[in-house]
Amino acid sequence: MLKPGDRAPDFELPTEGGEPLRLSSLRGKTVVLYCYPKDDKPGCTKEACSFRDSWAALRARGVVVLGLSPDGPERHGKFKAKHELPFSLLADPDRAVLKAYGAFGKKTMYGKEVEGVIRSTFVIGPDGIVAKVFPKVKPEGHAEEVLEALEGL
Repeated sequence: MLKPGDRAPDFELPTEGGEPLRLSSLRGKTVVLYCYPKDDKPGCTKEACSFRDSWAALRARGVVVLGLSPDGPERHGKFKAKHELPFSLLADPDRAVLKAYGAFGKKTMYGKEVEGVIRSTFVIGPDGIVAKVFPKVKPEGHAEEVLEALEGL
């Protein structure tokens, strides 16, 4: 998994609308990239809605929020519309970006070791350097945790 001080790997992925988004196009802005397993799962919905509910405070700080999962653009579009999410969701079906960030790999689920998305968040500074990493995120209240961390950056 990436650590603070690492350069955030650049990528270009489709958004929920199918348009490509390149991370390097956001230089000069703070980016919160949160990685989650699947649209419409209970924990993933709580996490997305916590970012939605904190949207005004995040925008006031000039932060760009991006959700990242292996789901495709069409599924992301339905999830975004259903929960009125004001930020982009990125599709990484081959999991290349998730792997580059260390957000895909072995984890324990229900007492078994499985391979999958490791729910984690990366705060990427305006210079493209990782400023903060949240490994093994608990979905509830996570956006507030991110906002607190942004205060100290």
